[in-house]
Amino acid sequence: MRNLIHLILIAVLPLITAIKLNASPEDDAKAVAALDTKYQAAVKANDATTMDQILADDFVLVTGRGSVFSKADLLDSARKKEATYQRQDEEPGTQKVRVWGNTAVVTALLWIKSVQGGKPADYKLWFSDTYVRTPTGWRYVFGQASLPLPKAEPK
Repeated sequence: MRNLIHLILIAVLPLITAIKLNASPEDDAKAVAALDTKYQAAVKANDATTMDQILADDFVLVTGRGSVFSKADLLDSARKKEATYQRQDEEPGTQKVRVWGNTAVVTALLWIKSVQGGKPADYKLWFSDTYVRTPTGWRYVFGQASLPLPKAEPK
């Protein structure tokens, strides 16, 4: 009986894996969109555990001012609660996910309202987040953010 179970697993496991790896681009886009939204919420909550699950070990973020941050840098900042966020949210309707095989890029307009180092900040910026499919699921490998956008003039 035990050998039969092993044979079944050997036959079925590759099929399950193939199904997961052959998800449609639309399904992949939905999964990555949800994961990126989950990541933004984790940043807002300083949830280092969730951030750690989503970020690839060799993750890199490049800001509009040219600063470079690693996964360890972001997790350390979240654990220390270096910033408290009132907002860390994608503007509704701005998120776009493009999928090319095992790579996906998310772009969106992000509104950040926070206090960091005792200084308030309130601005919007564009970002691009790159995800790669791994054997354990999609991982966020590279992020790039624009400079803060100029404030819109009141109408």
